[in-house]
Amino acid sequence: MTHTGRVAIVGQHSEVRTDVFRVRHVTRYRYARPVTFGRHRAMVRPHETPDLRLLNMVVEARPQAGVRWIHDVFSNTVTLFDFSEASDVLEVEARFDIVRTSFEDAEFPVEEHARTFPFAYSDHERLDLGPLCAPNHEDAEGVVEAFAQRFAAESGGDTWALLSQMTAAIQSELTYVRREEPGVQRPAETLTLGTGSCRDYAELMCEAVRRLGFAARFVTGYLYDPALDSAAYSDGGSAAAEVVGAGATHAWVQVFLPGAGWIEFDPTNGAVASGRLIRTGVGRTPAQTAPLTGSYIGAPEDALGLEVSVDISMIAPPIRG
Repeated sequence: MTHTGRVAIVGQHSEVRTDVFRVRHVTRYRYARPVTFGRHRAMVRPHETPDLRLLNMVVEARPQAGVRWIHDVFSNTVTLFDFSEASDVLEVEARFDIVRTSFEDAEFPVEEHARTFPFAYSDHERLDLGPLCAPNHEDAEGVVEAFAQRFAAESGGDTWALLSQMTAAIQSELTYVRREEPGVQRPAETLTLGTGSCRDYAELMCEAVRRLGFAARFVTGYLYDPALDSAAYSDGGSAAAEVVGAGATHAWVQVFLPGAGWIEFDPTNGAVASGRLIRTGVGRTPAQTAPLTGSYIGAPEDALGLEVSVDISMIAPPIRG
């Protein structure tokens, strides 16, 4: 959840939870022989907001590289690597600690006019949000449009019900698959196949809500799974709901709601405003939030494969209150 100018005081019965996480993300490419590399672009630094604060960070590359940081149009922090040596391995490792605050059983302060669907963004909101309301994909057969309109009808005109029901339906009605190949499926393809990865689910939801007039952003980052955390402060995984998509980079969606701002929806897990989500990038398209992109000079067959690992542990007891 990202706040936009006003304090998101949620329902009086909601509970604030603060966690301190340690994240280690390693991306490793292997090659059949030493190759040279063009500039690489990484999005591994947390996208800081009042609910997500960075405490410290280290980024290392192999082979050695010149490193600098820039901001893009969405205020994401992008790390640029300029390599000067040939190598048969390219590795980028990011390690950081963060403070993550979330609300349990939250009721967000959506403005009155936006609680009922359909609603219109104000003129100044529409000016800034316009491109994020426009679909990115053709839908010649109307598959995505029909999917979106289903929830417009089933929600009875309740904005929150529409978004939460769509999030839950993607999780329950499609079959999750972890795909290693690059790229994102077209949303109509995901619906037709009935399967997809987290990034396919996120792009489907972005496209569906945009066709209903909502502003949506594609989000990339990490997902904490207590079942994978052996730290003493972990809640443990036995009593918790199963978490899907952890152990690698993860993708989900933000939808802009007047009065509440950018609210996060994770269709892979059917979760809303989850404190387990750690943002590193937001964008209009998945390509704008890619965790690591770049080039090498060599033959296509020189590339032997990609390995990605993400480890997240809780390094302090949760604070509730």
